[in-house]
Amino acid sequence: MPASALALVADKQKPQAVPRAFCAAEVVVLKFGSSVLRNAAEAPAVASEIYGHVRAGRKVVAVVSALSGHTDRLLADARALGLDHENELLPAYVVLGEEKAAALVAIACDRVGLDAVGLSVRELGIVVEGPAQHARPVSLKGERLQQALAEHEVVVVPGFGGVRSNGRVALLGRGGSDLTAVVLAAELGLDRVRLVKDVDGLYDRDPACETGTPLRYRRASWDTARQLGGALVQHDAIDLGMEHGVEIEVAALGRAEGTVVGERGAPPGPVQPHAPLRVALAGCGVVGGGLLNRLLPDKRYEVVGVLVRNPAKKRDVAAPADLFTNDVEGLLAKKPDLLLEALSEGEAGHALIRRALEAGCDVVSANKQAVARDPAGLQALAAANGCRVAWSASVGGGAPMIETLRAARAAGPVAGFEAVLNGTVNFMLQRLGEGAAFADALADARVAGFAEEDPSSDLEGHDAAAKVKLLSFEAFGRAPADLPRDELSADTPLGDKPVRQIGACHDRGGHLDASVRLDGDLKDALFQSLNGERNALKVYGQDGRVWTCKGRGAGRWATTESVLADVADVVRARRAAAELV
Repeated sequence: MPASALALVADKQKPQAVPRAFCAAEVVVLKFGSSVLRNAAEAPAVASEIYGHVRAGRKVVAVVSALSGHTDRLLADARALGLDHENELLPAYVVLGEEKAAALVAIACDRVGLDAVGLSVRELGIVVEGPAQHARPVSLKGERLQQALAEHEVVVVPGFGGVRSNGRVALLGRGGSDLTAVVLAAELGLDRVRLVKDVDGLYDRDPACETGTPLRYRRASWDTARQLGGALVQHDAIDLGMEHGVEIEVAALGRAEGTVVGERGAPPGPVQPHAPLRVALAGCGVVGGGLLNRLLPDKRYEVVGVLVRNPAKKRDVAAPADLFTNDVEGLLAKKPDLLLEALSEGEAGHALIRRALEAGCDVVSANKQAVARDPAGLQALAAANGCRVAWSASVGGGAPMIETLRAARAAGPVAGFEAVLNGTVNFMLQRLGEGAAFADALADARVAGFAEEDPSSDLEGHDAAAKVKLLSFEAFGRAPADLPRDELSADTPLGDKPVRQIGACHDRGGHLDASVRLDGDLKDALFQSLNGERNALKVYGQDGRVWTCKGRGAGRWATTESVLADVADVVRARRAAAELV
């Protein structure tokens, strides 16, 4: 096994590097500081940042600091017992703040359907030497990290701490989570690490200053970062990045642009401020309510209205009453930049999407029945009016099925696909297999937030059929003419074996052979492993390659996350287009 990338100690002490071939997927290291993880309520926004990378096909190592103020409170606890700053037992107590934050972020990732695991400082295995409060990293015992990355999409680890040769925990100095992130990037053979801060890069002066116009660096040299970075980036992290050729990207949460610190610098320039995106929302049920909950406190967005049947109805999300309306034209008259369509009815949703696109408004939809009616027509209408339409959340909830199919098709012709596509039905099938009565299984699905008030679209296979059509459009550029469906009811014989609802479509010599079946003879390990509302997709290339993805296929937060990822893509496209004008 090759020597560690750190190579900071004598040959006899050189550590073991993480093998480069442990994971086929691209790996990124993201660090989230206490300025963006101020309290537990910020964890979903951190999960959103992570979700965007996973949706793009990457695995993520997320390094987190303690919640804002938590380290100081832990230090105060210890001092109250008479422990001074150099006590060697103190670091193990202090890093509990980072470990708690890592567990919290892992939970937030799991809520949106990401396959995440959290590690402790000892499990992570950064070996350090030197003072207990400001030790320096010398190696990484990477076996546990290797295993976690091989088995999971996201590995959340605590920053700031390492383990000395005597087994005791030591700290990496103030801002040490930056150093943790750079160490891991170097050990994983990466050429860049991303530090997510509360500012969108490195400026020539404090962006909050009242005099002059702060200029942001697009690229900054190592020396410039040391001179101007102040407390923004730990100097030890800058030194290690320079020594091992790991560029340090400083950016804000939810922002693509930032500052890259490395060998080359460039003069700073003015930053064009971005006005909040004006957003209209259609529907305030399971998904719409989740979106409203996330958008209202986010300063990047201004919610201008919410389209509902009954504006006076009591909602499960706190929002100003004057936002709600049943007037479509009145809503569009407010000139939203973006419409988020989360209605439960296909025809009305399709008509609304068309009306918004005709008005030049970008659209993101979670309504598979609406989009599946004419996906090619919607794309053409968007292009004709200079806007965008996206619908990833309409298939698979939090599982990135659209992105997976597009990646497969970009690699070559697709032969077919099979998928578990309906979280409600999969959840009910598990409950029925455990002996629950049909009525109880349906009631449980409603309580869990998976089943709508009228579940007929799920139970009769219409929901899965619409998703098969959309996936077929992505795979073959067209939808099947015939799509037989099995229905799930109290009278459906299920037998003794686990049953899954499988949607499939295969190209049989130009003919699309598609169906939605209740399969009680499962042989595929991926589909056998799915529990509850989990969905999964398997895409077969004509060259024999196979692409897969899985995630939560139903529920407020998983689907909300998928919509927000589409929103982020739309925002990036809007800004890129604006720069060309």
